[in-house]
Amino acid sequence: MLVYNMETGVIEDRIFHDIIEYLKPGDVLVRNVTKVIPARLYATRDETGGAMEFLLLRRINETDWECLVKPGRRARPGRTFTVNSELSVTVLEQLEDGNRIVRLNYDGIFEEVLDRAGEMPLPPYITEKLKDKSRYQTVYAKQDGSAAAPTAGLHFTDELLEAIRQKGILIADVLLHVGLGTFRPVSAENVEEHHMHSEFYQVTPEAADMINNARANGGRIISVGTTGCRTLESASDENGIVHAGSGWTSIFITPGYKFKAVDALITNFHLPESTLLMLISAFTSREEVMRIYKHAVEERYRFFSFGDATLFI
Repeated sequence: MLVYNMETGVIEDRIFHDIIEYLKPGDVLVRNVTKVIPARLYATRDETGGAMEFLLLRRINETDWECLVKPGRRARPGRTFTVNSELSVTVLEQLEDGNRIVRLNYDGIFEEVLDRAGEMPLPPYITEKLKDKSRYQTVYAKQDGSAAAPTAGLHFTDELLEAIRQKGILIADVLLHVGLGTFRPVSAENVEEHHMHSEFYQVTPEAADMINNARANGGRIISVGTTGCRTLESASDENGIVHAGSGWTSIFITPGYKFKAVDALITNFHLPESTLLMLISAFTSREEVMRIYKHAVEERYRFFSFGDATLFI
């Protein structure tokens, strides 16, 4: 774990378990309890045997989803593709961004059908299939709905979380179902023109009260990952008060943004030109992030989803 002190600019090289040394009694650790679904479906067209890949992104109702498709030319409205004996997919509509609205045809309990039919949507640079689907879940994942894992949380174990509780640090659970739009590179020349896809979030009254009370008593709010950070910043007002509720957020945090609810961040190392790299740059500056990443490369930190962690504190 690389630790960056936002006040002094000092960089430290530690191991992740040492994070407990940087947390104080009265602080709140905020984690995203979303659970990744096996959202990648491989199917064939009955008439021709042509292969099709669907990646479920957003649930619209009991049967209909927005999804990515590959190859797009075959996914015409009205066509049906078979995944297995339990599940088929009918294309309903093509959206302006190239995504499709599809209907999943199945009998039985959806989660069980999907678990048998789908594969975990691993990042494209991971080429081996996971034998154990739980490896792409946090130990505290609870609510199905994400197309990608909130990977900063993968570093935590049940034992470490218990040690954190024993020290007097509070743990608040929030929800943001992670879509793939978060990971798409920014291609617009003007950053402000980049379109962020909406993601569903939820903050319970219990979580909001815990965070607001801690902050009022001088505690810090430490977000586990960029998804927790975007959830809190979406749910808070200009005074930094977090409000309970749910909805859709397309918040895009870039350098110059003034954080309202989050004081510190645990995250991984991110891809160039990503919205995630811009978010962490807002905690310091682009130049400082480049210095941090240069140090990380020299020290041979591992990058991306299953890589090492950084703590901005």
